[in-house]
Amino acid sequence: VQLVESGGGLVQAGGSLRLSCAASGFTFDDYEIGWFRQAPGKEREGVSSITISLGTTSYRDSVKGRFTISSDNAKNTVYLQMNNLKPEDTAVYYCAAQLETARIVTIATMTPEHWGQGTQVTVSS
Repeated sequence: VQLVESGGGLVQAGGSLRLSCAASGFTFDDYEIGWFRQAPGKEREGVSSITISLGTTSYRDSVKGRFTISSDNAKNTVYLQMNNLKPEDTAVYYCAAQLETARIVTIATMTPEHWGQGTQVTVSS
């Protein structure tokens, strides 16, 4: 299983970035994919998730209306479009995967089995 993130960078407050998570080594449609982030000195937190087979999504409250998660199943890739970025969005962003089960999963309840290496997002004020 491999998850490779890309798309991070430095952006001014109010700007946008699109993160990509390219997945390989497993059946993409069988998984939930989530984006997590960790800022310096803080605990890792869930940002957004998508159930690939259903297309259902979830978001943490602080990013609702600003971030959009989507998937391109033909490319085995999940995207996180981040608009109106704020300095508090600064963190290392990780892509993670969890096998889909009958239990309804949101980003708040996700317990990933596989993780990517992360990509840095820095938002300047």
